[in-house]
Amino acid sequence: MRQQTVIVMVKEPWPGRVKTRLGQGIGLTRAAWWYRHQTRALLRRIADPRWRIVLAVSPDHAGLASRVWPRYLERLPQGSGDLGKRMARMLRATPGPTVLIGSDIPGVSPAHLARAFSILGRRPSVLGPAPDGGYWLIGLRHPGLAPSGFLQNVRWSHPKTLNDTLPTLPGPVGYVNQLSDVDKASDLA
Repeated sequence: MRQQTVIVMVKEPWPGRVKTRLGQGIGLTRAAWWYRHQTRALLRRIADPRWRIVLAVSPDHAGLASRVWPRYLERLPQGSGDLGKRMARMLRATPGPTVLIGSDIPGVSPAHLARAFSILGRRPSVLGPAPDGGYWLIGLRHPGLAPSGFLQNVRWSHPKTLNDTLPTLPGPVGYVNQLSDVDKASDLA
C-alpha cells in the first residue's frame, strides 16, 4: 500500500491575519494565541506512524521558514487562488491516499483519520461533514487522478459547501464523523 498522508492547512498565527472572525468576538491577539496553541495541540494529537503529516502553509514565503510549527514536518506552500484551488493543489501533490484537514478542529483524533483512510480503502473519496454545511476533512484514494473540475464552483464558508463539493469528487463518497471547527467566539463554548 502507498504511504498515507495527512495534509494540515495552516496559517502563520499573527493577529489580524488568522481567525479574524474569531477575533471579532475575543480580540485579534487572543484569536491568534488560540490558533497557535490549538494547531500545536492538533499536530501532537494526530501524530501517528501510520501516516506522514504535511503542512500546507500560508503565506507561502513566511510559512516555509517559520519556527512556529515543528521543523521535522514537511511543508508545502499553499500558493494562490481560492480555497478550492489551494486544497486541490495540495491534494494533487501527494502520491497515495491522502486526507486534508483544517487546523481549527479541536475534536479530531487519530481514530477519525484512521477511519477516513479505511474508507479510502473501499471508496475513491471521503468527507468529514461539519454542522455548518461544510466539511472538516476531504480525502482521495488517488489524489493525482482528481477529476478536472475538482473543487471548482464551490461556495466556500456557505451552508451548501459540502453539497457543492460532492459533484466534483470521484464517487461513491464515504463519510466519517461530523466534527465542528472554530470560526467565531460562540464556537468555543
